[in-house]
Order: sequence, then C-alpha cells, then structure tokens
Amino acid sequence: NLIGKYYDTKALENVDKFPFLNYKVSTSVWEANVDVPKTIAELCTEMQVDNLIHVSSAAANADSSSEWARSKAEGEKEVLKAYPWATIVRPTQMFGHEDKLLNTFARMAERFPVIPLVDGGHALTQPVYVDDVARTINRIVDDPEMFEGRRVDCFGPQDYSYAELAKFVYDITEQEPTLADVPAEVVKYGAKVLQYEGNPMMTPDMVDLQTEDYLPEMTAEKYAAQKQLGKVFTMKDLGVEATPIEKIAFKYLYRFRKGGHFIHAEGYH
Repeated sequence: NLIGKYYDTKALENVDKFPFLNYKVSTSVWEANVDVPKTIAELCTEMQVDNLIHVSSAAANADSSSEWARSKAEGEKEVLKAYPWATIVRPTQMFGHEDKLLNTFARMAERFPVIPLVDGGHALTQPVYVDDVARTINRIVDDPEMFEGRRVDCFGPQDYSYAELAKFVYDITEQEPTLADVPAEVVKYGAKVLQYEGNPMMTPDMVDLQTEDYLPEMTAEKYAAQKQLGKVFTMKDLGVEATPIEKIAFKYLYRFRKGGHFIHAEGYH
C-alpha cells in the first residue's frame, strides 16, 4: 500500500448564500492515511492475501503536532489490527526527481524573494533516496515471509537541518532568495493561503511537521546492536546502501538555474 496524502483534497461547491461558493474537503488526510489503508488490510485478511506491505513514515507519531504524522501512526495501528503480519516500511523524507523536499525549496524561490525557515529551520531530517526505498521493497517482495509482522526503516546516510538543505539547494540552483528565520505561527499565515493551491507547496500542517525532527527511531549504531528477536530491519540489513543526497540532487535541481547547466559552458551563450 503506497496510498497517502499530506493535504486535504478540496473542491468548490455551490452554496445558497454569498459568496455562493465554498471549499469542501473531498478526501481528507485522515481518510487517505487511515481509512484507506485500514480497508485494504481488512480486504487482504478477508481474501486471504498472503502478504501486505504498508508504506508509512518515520514521522509517524501519535503525539505529533502534525495531523499528517498522527494519521500515519494511526494508519499503521489500523493496518496491524486488521492484518497483524503486515510488513511496515518507514522511510524518512524521500528525495528524487519529483520530490516535495528539495524541489519545493527551488519552486518557492521562483515565486518569492524571501523564503521563511520555520523556527529558523533548525529541525533535523535525514532524507532517503526514493530509488533506495524502492529497492528495499523489492527485496522484501523477494522473501516476504522473512518480514511478516516486522518493520523496515529506511533513511539516508546523514541528517541535515532544513536551513542546511535550503542552502544546499540554492548552491545548486544559483537562486538567491533571502532566507528568513520566521516563527512557525507566522509562517502559518502564508500557509493558510497557499493550502488552496491544487498541489500546495505549504499548508499549516506542513509547518507543524517542520517544527519537529524527521529522523529514524534509532541511530545506525543502535539499529546494528539490536537482538534478532523483534528486530527492526534497515535498508542495510537488506543489502541496500543509502545513497548520499549530494550524488543525486544536481541531476534534477540544475533545471532551476537560468539557462540550465549550459550557462557555464563556453559556446552555449
């Protein structure tokens, strides 16, 4: 199960009173991250499906200030209640050609001269390459019985603050926005407007998510020191080495440069 959503899908509906239009929620975060996975797990049990892999998130936390993170935790709980031998895959934030992490920084710089860093961008994240997560899932599919009822955590080789990621992106794209240390509650004012875009770059709940660390549950050393009984697996256990973000990011971020990467090559300008 790869179904998930980080914002409520909304649509316009007619109403009898002025302004005669209203935004209604067509699919909520809770429905996408809890109700749908629960239904899939129940159907798998009913139809005696041999194996189920549910992709959750390292941010899943019932006590998080983010509704999205709470919904991911509840989704895990409901899946395991309906299908106890499901395999739970927990990636950190994923990066890759169509990611909503590095691309978002670049897209915001195309539209705004000032980029707000939520609470200074001090919260940490440990991004993982999406292809590494896909390879990990392939390994699980190759031997599903080994991972029944177990969890597999996927994370990158290094953690970064959001401020560090922003500077990293702009070093590649050569965009020059002003990075501003802005309290979360102030960033939410802008996010309340941006949330109505079709594919929002920022929502109030995403602001809440950026106030918290988005990291794997343990350090690499603690994962390695676990006993076999009840062990939480990592990509390394499945023979997948984490790809550094520096090795991949240029391949899809250079397009945000004016003139692309050819601007620095003689003969192209």
